[in-house]
Amino acid sequence: MVRLKQKLLSEFIGTYILVFAGTGAIITESLTGQLGNIGIALTFGLAVSSLIYAFGHISGAHFNPAVTIGFYIIKEFNKKDVLPYIIVQILGSIIASITLYIIFYENIDPNNLSKVSYLGYTMPSGSLYQSFILEFILTFILMLIVCLSAIHSYAVKSFAGIAIGFTVGLEAMFAGPITGASMNPARSIGPAIISGNIDNLWIYIIATILGAISAVLFYKKLKN
Repeated sequence: MVRLKQKLLSEFIGTYILVFAGTGAIITESLTGQLGNIGIALTFGLAVSSLIYAFGHISGAHFNPAVTIGFYIIKEFNKKDVLPYIIVQILGSIIASITLYIIFYENIDPNNLSKVSYLGYTMPSGSLYQSFILEFILTFILMLIVCLSAIHSYAVKSFAGIAIGFTVGLEAMFAGPITGASMNPARSIGPAIISGNIDNLWIYIIATILGAISAVLFYKKLKN
């Protein structure tokens, strides 16, 4: 039986890798122009898919506070583990952003922070309303795919990692330029805190959690 300490370590390192790879791709694109939005989206999608197969049997491979909350609401997750999971997910994101800050410190110009894309900070390119609705829908879709591919009794669960990773990549491709396609409070919190850009962070916390909650409630209707 996997102990809580092992689960938390898995969630920490998994979230660290996700944020390090994904926001690292954003920084690399801002410095070299070699990846483009498709390259960034594929990085996030492939990272999620790989991490699910690597850590899914240990911690469930949440790496996302919205997913953890969603699982708890539909009684797929123990209440006492919710807060510890969320804490280590956020810590993993923060440490990943600190790592990237150290690596790319020489490229940071205080007068031109966009050169390193604010360490991958998610920010609306349009109105706050537009980004809030998009993040809600994106997370709703992601959480629904998670439930249907990884939880449902008739799901082919060996393909869950592919389905979820593809969903993240697809959504990041079309919504990334508009909202950053976070779908994950932890993914946004780390870069926001370390870059000092927290003005619109509430969107990526509230909209994603509401999207996940709405998805699991809808899933319950489908399941029944």
